Amino acid sequence: MFNFPLNVARKILFWRCLLASLSTSTLLISLFTSPPAQAQITEYCQLSPAAVKAKEDLRLSTIKGNQDDQNRYQQLLKQHAEDLQNCRTRTWPQNQAIWLRLYPCDIQPGAIDRVMDRIVNDGYNQVYVEVFYDGQVLLPAAANPTVWPSAIRTPGAENIDLLATAIEKGRQRGLKVYAWMFTKNFGYTYAQRPDRADAIARNGKGQNSLAVTDNGSQLFIDPYNLQAKRDYYQMVQEIVRRRPDGVLFDYVRYPRQAGSDSIATKVSDLWLFSPATQQALFNRAENKKGRELIQRFLGQGYITAGDIDAVDQLHPNENEPMWQGRILQPEQKSILSATQRQPLLQLQLWQLAVAHAMQGVLDFVALAAYTPQQQGIPAGAVFFPNGNESIGQGYDSRLQPWDRFPNSLEWHPMSYSTCGNTSCIVQEVKRVLNAAKPGTKVIPALAGSWGKSVGNRPSLEAQMQALRQLSPQLAGVSHFAYSWQNPQDDKDRKFCQVR
Repeated sequence: MFNFPLNVARKILFWRCLLASLSTSTLLISLFTSPPAQAQITEYCQLSPAAVKAKEDLRLSTIKGNQDDQNRYQQLLKQHAEDLQNCRTRTWPQNQAIWLRLYPCDIQPGAIDRVMDRIVNDGYNQVYVEVFYDGQVLLPAAANPTVWPSAIRTPGAENIDLLATAIEKGRQRGLKVYAWMFTKNFGYTYAQRPDRADAIARNGKGQNSLAVTDNGSQLFIDPYNLQAKRDYYQMVQEIVRRRPDGVLFDYVRYPRQAGSDSIATKVSDLWLFSPATQQALFNRAENKKGRELIQRFLGQGYITAGDIDAVDQLHPNENEPMWQGRILQPEQKSILSATQRQPLLQLQLWQLAVAHAMQGVLDFVALAAYTPQQQGIPAGAVFFPNGNESIGQGYDSRLQPWDRFPNSLEWHPMSYSTCGNTSCIVQEVKRVLNAAKPGTKVIPALAGSWGKSVGNRPSLEAQMQALRQLSPQLAGVSHFAYSWQNPQDDKDRKFCQVR
């Protein structure tokens, strides 16, 4: 053993301590600023618990005002964004999204950061933020020119733009942020405006949709009504002004009803009885006979041989009653008696009424998508794969003609069927893929939770594996919803008191 002089021993001890300190600092910096992707990313591009904790600790320290940790936090966000991008590039699907609703409590310092961090932690590179729902819009109260109230009505928060903040915070983490909005469902608040009464859809039983939906909050509008179109168009413009990465239109349909009312089998089941829809239907007539028969059919729900005879006598200089889409066969000429002509005319009038209702949906979603598409922002339609089904001579009450949506829209089929395994989900997506035109981006929406089955619904892993086997070329997959995967966090955010 060597015996160093006392002053030399002290110097050696000093340098050993300094080197140990430098090693520890280097280790901490590497943990907080450049975590190796392989050590932190799982099979589904989810971050490891250690990486999640390190980031959350820095976020909390940042809220307390620690500037050094603020810088480290920003560096870590950038690193995790790169890790996520690299992982999604080599992992199916390359685009994986989650649906998110924000609440007034999310205006608090660090709240949006926390939510967006959790989304990245779970391997998502896209988030669909709900911006119009339940008759309220995610615009600042002080900059909301629409007819709907702002979702954030907290005193003192009138100028807070939560949507713009969500877009900024998402992109900071490498997320694409879509705006997700209700379309034909304008919400209960719209029904409270006397000046919008004519814009509300009505069926032939004198009802609007508030009377037939489960929670009494869904108000569907007349898609042919000019005022409703103006109101919605203005709101979409305000949303697009925030420059989201895409806009998704939900509720592009009529109300979903229960029991026997789930199938529309007669004219009174259809939402054709508001002024603009009626007028547009009458205008589909191509001669006076056609217009008269359409009016009688809508008023009575049927036509009789006597109606046909009466129309013939009213307009003797015209041949057959005509309307858009009606093509006469030789055997349909007026040489047949009114009794012989009645069954086919009645069937064709029913088909006209259904087609007219569906065309209203198509026209309205085209109007909704116009503004984002003109500005180069992707637009998409959200729909139920079974929402367009015909049952006998009846139709699904939602009358959702998704198979006629253009391929300029992203298609987001809500594939939520439950049958104890993935087969029914696969069949729903397969039906959509078979109907999709070439070039259509199909992005199925799945419901469920990671790592576990819920009720009769398989885990998200099982659903994802089944869809990959069905079609590895899918443009992406989304998961409904953040609230399902984080129920306690969603509840806490929904009911907390803003401080």
